Amino acid sequence: MHTRTSAAAWAVVAALGLSAITPLTAAHAAAPTGTPTTTATAAAPAAPETPAAAGSPGDIVSSEPSSFHPLPHQPTNTKAWKIHYRSTTAKGEPNTVSGTVIVPQDGRKGPRPLITYAVGTVGVADRCAPSAGFPQGTTLEGNLIQQLTLRGWAVAVTDYEGLGTPGDHTYTVGRAEGQAMLDAARAAIRLPGAGLGKDTPVGIMGYSQGGQASSWAAELHGTYAPELDVKGTATGGVPGDLLKVAKFNDGLYGSGLIFMAAIGQDAAFPELRLDSYLNDKGRKLIGALRDSCVADGSVLGSFKTIASMTTKNPLEQPDWKQRLTESRVGGARPDAPVYQYHAFADELIPYAVGTKVRKDWCAQGANVEWHTVPVGDHVSAVMTQSPYAAQWLADRFAGKEARGNC
Repeated sequence: MHTRTSAAAWAVVAALGLSAITPLTAAHAAAPTGTPTTTATAAAPAAPETPAAAGSPGDIVSSEPSSFHPLPHQPTNTKAWKIHYRSTTAKGEPNTVSGTVIVPQDGRKGPRPLITYAVGTVGVADRCAPSAGFPQGTTLEGNLIQQLTLRGWAVAVTDYEGLGTPGDHTYTVGRAEGQAMLDAARAAIRLPGAGLGKDTPVGIMGYSQGGQASSWAAELHGTYAPELDVKGTATGGVPGDLLKVAKFNDGLYGSGLIFMAAIGQDAAFPELRLDSYLNDKGRKLIGALRDSCVADGSVLGSFKTIASMTTKNPLEQPDWKQRLTESRVGGARPDAPVYQYHAFADELIPYAVGTKVRKDWCAQGANVEWHTVPVGDHVSAVMTQSPYAAQWLADRFAGKEARGNC
């Protein structure tokens, strides 16, 4: 268990530690998959005491200077801010979410594109938040984000609800994640000094958990944030059906993700009463996961079954099934084009789960460009595919027609 999990984690570290890949102009060629992680060491500061109810979604609650380093001490010609901004919970209540806005300092005049970016699973402890790792250069998706800033694009990276702010992270709660992404874009546009405005073209991007978040943002755009000029969404490794993903991973080396997801769902919906289902081993594991980032959390939770951690399986209960089903991707048509990709041999999120999202979107008339990644696994796809996804977004910003392949 330790060997395989550690090897995967170090593979991500090594691969993402490479120099940023330069923008691609060649036609897309299919290649492998990957989910990045964050291993920040500094605890993220708590959100300000400003009432979350003040203002509208996307309004800035507070901002402070920060810095963006893909690797420790690696310079980037960017300016960054740590922000707290207004968003909305899965239940429709106002909340405050933290994040980071990064803007290249390249002398560009006029509107520049903005990417609202959602990271893959980082864990549920506050110290795992992307905003906590950027100044130290320990947020592993930093080099993927640098691919975007090197193009001259601004980037808004949400920490998600409860990750770096009071309360548990609502991990895998799709509506909360999608709203946090769209509100991060709103906040970046409203941030004084960022140089963005209402005419800013917006792209949505994410993989794995970030794929769930970006897919939800794509589906919610037209009803939740229609004023944003969204040109397209690049999303990969999408965990479109949490019940199927949980069944697939139960007792395997990805089973820690199930228990982290249980924490997230319970955080969003306390009436689920997760603790009432746990036995002593389960309570100990959940307590440890609440203070873990994804690398150590994955080891702690690997090869554990739901049955061994509970007195009764919560995922078999109607209320849990309902809430998990509410986070399903594919229930609404994205109103802007989508670039979607998934590894055929994905060992964490079944390929069939990704293809079902595509099928559902296509059935509703969405413009989807689908790519199967024929070689590699879940952890490698984001590294090989993100440059192609970024080039696809560049084509959307350039006004080129998106040619779906439904």
